[in-house]
Amino acid sequence: MNMRFKSVFAVTALAIISLSTTIRAETAAPQAVDQVDIQQYAGKWYEIAHLPMYFQRKCVSNITAQYSLNADQTMRVLNSCRIANGELISSEGVAYSQNAGNSKLKVSFLPQGLRWIPFTKGHYWVLRVDPEYKVALVGGPSNKYLWILSREPQLDEATYQSYLETAKHYGYDVTKLIKLPH
Repeated sequence: MNMRFKSVFAVTALAIISLSTTIRAETAAPQAVDQVDIQQYAGKWYEIAHLPMYFQRKCVSNITAQYSLNADQTMRVLNSCRIANGELISSEGVAYSQNAGNSKLKVSFLPQGLRWIPFTKGHYWVLRVDPEYKVALVGGPSNKYLWILSREPQLDEATYQSYLETAKHYGYDVTKLIKLPH
């Protein structure tokens, strides 16, 4: 009986290891696109979905991001949303390019005088953007943050599912995505 238990345990352990290896093989580490045209990327984006994050905990609808190019080649970021009482709240930050293709940025929402503090900038990687800059998938080197953005308040289901597949490929848990109305 003991030998039989050991055999069943060994087969089960091998199956679990094999399954976990297969799951990992199907996903890849997040990769930013090679190039982002900052002029085309600038403008207003509507958030279609995001992974839960502390900074968006009060948002209940109308989440948008407005990007504009600053004279020093950084990007001004203005995020806004509606909260439960109907009030529009916003947060202004700056994004600094981290690569020649402008697809990996670091973003800070600290007051300007405190932005020099190390480890206070978040990763903002453009993981996918359509050729016309109408839809984008944004995340980072970890699977902690993810946003699906669109130039329009609604996104057709086929396009949404396509961007979900890209996120899944990069190992994001898309079952946790939050979609809020516009």
